Amino acid sequence: MLLPVRNADGEEVGTIEVEDYVFGIRPNKAVLHQAYVAQRANQRRGTHSTKTRGEVKGSTRKTRPQKYTGRARQGSIRAPHRKGGGIVFGPKPRDYSQRLPKKMRRLAIRSALSAKAADGELIVLDRLELERPSTKEVARILQNLGVDRSALVVTGEPDRTVFLSVRNLEKKKCIPAAYLNVVDMLHHRYLVMTEAAVRKAEELWGEARDRERALRR
Repeated sequence: MLLPVRNADGEEVGTIEVEDYVFGIRPNKAVLHQAYVAQRANQRRGTHSTKTRGEVKGSTRKTRPQKYTGRARQGSIRAPHRKGGGIVFGPKPRDYSQRLPKKMRRLAIRSALSAKAADGELIVLDRLELERPSTKEVARILQNLGVDRSALVVTGEPDRTVFLSVRNLEKKKCIPAAYLNVVDMLHHRYLVMTEAAVRKAEELWGEARDRERALRR
């Protein structure tokens, strides 16, 4: 599978051959959805907590006599129907984490990459090298590439200069290829990858790596 390669001025300077196994499969929507839900669930702290009537601070004295007042029966001021009382079946701390098998996690990433490539939302950049952090320069490059909406910029290796340049742009994010994940790819319209990032993605999620993993079992 061939993808066009552009430079910082938005000009097409060549093509790059990529693995169909990574960028050309039929996206598995069910696995994509499950991976997205699992990752979002794993981000939850689960520290929410409410107090029951037994945990609310206050007296247990009966508010008024049971009979002869002409009014409804009332018990504790901590009863759920009273203001400031306990909460019935309210949220308590819990663990939301979900386990996703490695095969499904890898398939989900390949599905997301393939979907971006099929929809024309994957842009391959020949290189992204900055001498010093410059938000203006990165904004210019993205504009030249036709990126007019949210974008995920992916570098081959962690690059602090590029990271600092991208982070101040609205709806833009920069991560190294090793940190590619389903949530970030689905939350951004465009996926801008350097050639080094493409090769790193093939190294991490390519067919050769899967064969190597199978032989180790």
